[in-house]
Amino acid sequence: MRDVDVRGRASSVPGVCHDAEMDPELPVVQVNLWRADAVVLFDWLMSVDLDTVPISHSAQKQALMDLLTRFETETDLPGMTQAEIDEAQLAVAQDMGW
Repeated sequence: MRDVDVRGRASSVPGVCHDAEMDPELPVVQVNLWRADAVVLFDWLMSVDLDTVPISHSAQKQALMDLLTRFETETDLPGMTQAEIDEAQLAVAQDMGW
């Protein structure tokens, strides 16, 4: 599994401006994701129009944008091929038990 460190705020998403440096005083959380899950989430975040995603607070949208930024800047996911994305989607869907 690959560690994804979700902390602070920095964004390469157009229209979103946060300090590029993360505040060391902010609490952090470490999340270990199965790589296929990370690929599926990254692909979805890159393609979804967050303005159409149902949210109950604007912080939810911002948190999704922050996660996308972490995927973009702290992983090798931006270089994924469509074949790798398709393979990840099949692997994740295979584990669906609901």
